[in-house]
Amino acid sequence: MRTAETSPAPPRDVEDLEERLSRPTPEVVADLAAVAGDIMVLGGSGKMGPTLARMARRAAPERRILAVARFSDSTVATALESHGVEPIRADLLDRAAIARLPRVANVILMAGHKFGSSDAPSRTWATNTILPVFVAEAMADSRIVAFSTGNVYPFVPAASRGATEDDPLLPAPGDYTASCIGRERVLRWYSETLGTPGLIYRLNYAIDLRYGVLHDVARKVRDGEPVDVTMGHVNVIWQGDANAIALRCLRHCTTPTEPLNVTGPETASIRALAHAFAERLGVPATITGEEAPTALLSDASRALARFGPPTVPLETLVAWQADWLERRLPTLAKPTGFEVRDGSF
Repeated sequence: MRTAETSPAPPRDVEDLEERLSRPTPEVVADLAAVAGDIMVLGGSGKMGPTLARMARRAAPERRILAVARFSDSTVATALESHGVEPIRADLLDRAAIARLPRVANVILMAGHKFGSSDAPSRTWATNTILPVFVAEAMADSRIVAFSTGNVYPFVPAASRGATEDDPLLPAPGDYTASCIGRERVLRWYSETLGTPGLIYRLNYAIDLRYGVLHDVARKVRDGEPVDVTMGHVNVIWQGDANAIALRCLRHCTTPTEPLNVTGPETASIRALAHAFAERLGVPATITGEEAPTALLSDASRALARFGPPTVPLETLVAWQADWLERRLPTLAKPTGFEVRDGSF
């Protein structure tokens, strides 16, 4: 991986980072202008929800943008409100609470459960399969872009371009991956039977400098910890680009709902990333393990053909991530678990 190229200036602080993650492109503005109605983000308090909701507000300032979550951290709701997003407190596992939500034309379903799923399989299945049932029943007249994951695919050869949307869904073991397939099947069923237009948004590794695969690798290098390269290859995409594509997908919903892989155009080597961060941070990289011949990879050719390449390329993300950690700016302290090969999250 090249590391000497000039990159745009990295985000200065959290405020600057969140402004960039929520900055709409002209294409986002144009695609939202082509679909009528207000927008509701279900699961709007997670890692991506707040910046996605803010981007929707900035791209369509004349519309209501609603973010629904429990908002156990009230500061998230307060921050959203300050940016013109309407927070609604609701437990999305409560069918009656979902039934009471406003009816809008456009829904982004982001709620899901991954981390801790091995210790709480019943909650994982309820969140990832029953919650979508409640949403599909209550919001049958809306467009629904539903977040999913590349974890629904089997491991593929590391030298391949990754799994495509046409490949069979045979995931690694574990309740998380199986329940994500369940979520997709439930939403497809309701789309087929009720005529709800939708899109299944299979996202692989969005990068927020406070969290993500690049953060995990860079932090280990910075702190002198070994980097395990057994899961030797990954796909990543700037979270701002992932937000933009999710909103643009509202224009591309179909009946019945269909999947779309969303990630960066290249396959990134964990070993190469570790050495790139070591060079930028001025420390050695300690590598353990050997690359497995397979990895969890997605081919995003369809999304790239439809929406174009990411606005922030991988080389720039590496430079920004190294700078963020070198200055010891805030992080979420939530490992991604990208190394996991047995489905235990």
